[in-house]
Amino acid sequence: MQAKIETVKTLLDALPFIKEFRKEIVVIKYGGSAQTSPQLKEKFAEDILLMYLVGIKPVIIHGGGKKITEMLDALKIETKFIEGQRVTTKEVMRIAEMILSGEINKEIVSLLNSHSAKAIGVSGKDAHFIKAEAKDFAKWGLTGNITDVDSDVVLNLIREGFIPVIAPIAAGSEMGHPGFNINADLCASYVAKAIGANKIIFLTDTSGVLNNDKELFSSLTKAEVEALKADGTIYGGMVPKVDACLEAIDGGVAKAHIIDGRLEHSMLLELFTSEGVGTEIIG
Repeated sequence: MQAKIETVKTLLDALPFIKEFRKEIVVIKYGGSAQTSPQLKEKFAEDILLMYLVGIKPVIIHGGGKKITEMLDALKIETKFIEGQRVTTKEVMRIAEMILSGEINKEIVSLLNSHSAKAIGVSGKDAHFIKAEAKDFAKWGLTGNITDVDSDVVLNLIREGFIPVIAPIAAGSEMGHPGFNINADLCASYVAKAIGANKIIFLTDTSGVLNNDKELFSSLTKAEVEALKADGTIYGGMVPKVDACLEAIDGGVAKAHIIDGRLEHSMLLELFTSEGVGTEIIG
C-alpha cells in the first residue's frame, strides 16, 4: 500500500508542471545514445506519448551523423570533417538525405505510432518549409545555414493533432537543387523560435554543462554561458550545444535544456520535477 501511495505522491508532485506546460510547444532534439539504444528508444517513445497525452505539444528534430558515416564507409565514399562539421559533397548529400529522411525519420515515426502517438515525418524540403544557403560552399559544400522557416507548416500539423518529426534537410532556392545538410542542433533552435516553442530540450550523451570539477550546473543565464565559454570551462562539443541553446533563447524560447539522453525518462524528470536532471539555460 505504501508503494501505491508513493506513486500517487509522485503524480501529484508532477501536477503543477503538467498544468504549466499543458498546451505549450516543446521542441526536442533527439540524438546520441538515446537514438541508438533499443531500450532507450522505447523509453523515449513512452516519454513523448505521456507528454502528448497530458496536452504538451512535442516537436522532434533528429540527427543521424553516426549512421550516415557508417553508410558512407560501407559504400567507400570519402567523408571528412572541418571544425567538427561534415563536408557535404553531392555524393554525401544523397546518402545523408537517404539516411535522415528515409531511414531514421521513418523509424522514429513508426516507433511513436506503434506506441499510439500520432506522429508524422517531414524534412525541410517538404513544402520547402526550411530554406537554407551554403555555409561556405568552398569549405563545407552542401552544409547549409538556415535562412527561413515557414512556421505555418509545423503549426498546421500540430493543430491537426500530429507530432511532427523533422529531418534536418533544407531546401535550396534553385530549381532542382539537391538541398542542404543542416546541423540538427541549430535546426532544432531555428524551428523552436519560428513556431514559438516554450522550451527546447537537447538529448545528449552527457549529464549537462559541467564545471571544472565535473559537477553539473543546474541553471545558467546567457551571460554565465558566455563567461564559461570565454574561460574554457565550456569547450569542444559542448560549445555548439550551448550556442544552439542561446540561438533559441535569443529567438524568444523561454528555456533551453541540455540533458542526458542515456538516463531513462530524462525528459520527464527534467520537465516534471523541481530539481530536474540536466542544465537549463535561461535568457
